[in-house]
Amino acid sequence: MRTKYVGGVEVSALCLGTLPFGKYVDQATSFAILDRFAEAGGTFLDTANNYVFWDGGTGDESEETVGRWMAARGNRDSLVVATKVGARPRTPGTGLDNAEGLAGDTIRAAAEGSLKRLGTDRIDVYYSHVEDRGVPLEDTLGGFASLVEAGAVREIACSNHATWRIAQAHAVSRANGWPRYAAVQMRHSYLRPRPGARLPEAGHALMTEELFDYAAADGDLALVSYGSLLFGGYAGKPLPEAYDHPGTTGRLAVLREVAAESGATPNQVVLAWLLGKGVIPVVGVSSVAQVEEAVGGVALELDDEQVARLDEPS
Repeated sequence: MRTKYVGGVEVSALCLGTLPFGKYVDQATSFAILDRFAEAGGTFLDTANNYVFWDGGTGDESEETVGRWMAARGNRDSLVVATKVGARPRTPGTGLDNAEGLAGDTIRAAAEGSLKRLGTDRIDVYYSHVEDRGVPLEDTLGGFASLVEAGAVREIACSNHATWRIAQAHAVSRANGWPRYAAVQMRHSYLRPRPGARLPEAGHALMTEELFDYAAADGDLALVSYGSLLFGGYAGKPLPEAYDHPGTTGRLAVLREVAAESGATPNQVVLAWLLGKGVIPVVGVSSVAQVEEAVGGVALELDDEQVARLDEPS
């Protein structure tokens, strides 16, 4: 499988999202999915310390499942494990309005919990999951820096952050000689929501043209996308309401044309298109067959004419 970099860490070009593991996907199936991903050359795993608290979960399930699999397979050193901090509710049964936040002491304590659940001595990529504008960036980034200095974290990153906040964070890190955010993970896919539409998922934030511009100018900021396949929307499930607008019709038509020409599925074309834009897609799956499909998307090469059509459908 092709590879990319998050800071100094080499990762597979496809990232496996493990949100459903231990809650919606049982352990045996989760292990089979992880096995197939690893067999295909996948190394980059994405989890968080709060999946899936919003649906009766404790927040522990995904990390614990990944940890049990790594222990069973003895393959920790061949993997790049990313997890997140900041969006776990302080009290079970509450929501993001009661999130743990990004104070330095909170980050350090949360890392201890994640390390224990994952059964490892290090987090390869540690994301600030959502913004916390109530905490000075110096406190947040100082907390991350102390974990990197201690060897508990290799690279730091952010998710669901405004571009100007990422730029501010980079400036703070630079001024203090601290590690900087090496990646940003945002919601992004081929279809675009209606301009101005409010996403129903609390905490979700979209990649913007400004972010792409900033990342290109920065040169060292990796872009990682979640919601890459729109929760099954390209495979027949209903699209989210925000995507119900005239622009979707044209883009879907071209997507299906290119898929037919390529002997590929629409999901595979979307993944190939994202990779061509320099984005590392996170793909959440619930079956081994879906892993196979996603791996096929990484191998798919779109030609310039196909990309031009996808970018500007008539």
